[in-house]
Amino acid sequence: MKATGHPTYYPEAKVVCACGNTFTAGSTKPEIRVEICAKCHPFFTGEMRFVDTLGRVERFQQKQALRQTQGKLLSKKAQKLLKKKQEEAEEAARPKTIREMLERVQAKA
Repeated sequence: MKATGHPTYYPEAKVVCACGNTFTAGSTKPEIRVEICAKCHPFFTGEMRFVDTLGRVERFQQKQALRQTQGKLLSKKAQKLLKKKQEEAEEAARPKTIREMLERVQAKA
């Protein structure tokens, strides 16, 4: 058996958390950097805090806000269709000729 087949094991590897907490553990790396540990994790601390690195919570909250304002959450396809219908309605409401435009201006005055 080769002596170089296995990585070096560090029984006192230093683990550093983003919150500043440090502790030792056994690892094949001499130092490990982590984002969350038992000292700052919401489950262990009892805090209501979202741990999100990819923006999933923000996207979910935006969808929920949209749902509250519209009454229901629309799919992307339905949103496009609704936008297209609104644009068509705006286009139909626009005056087609100069005469129509002048009549609207005179009616407002």
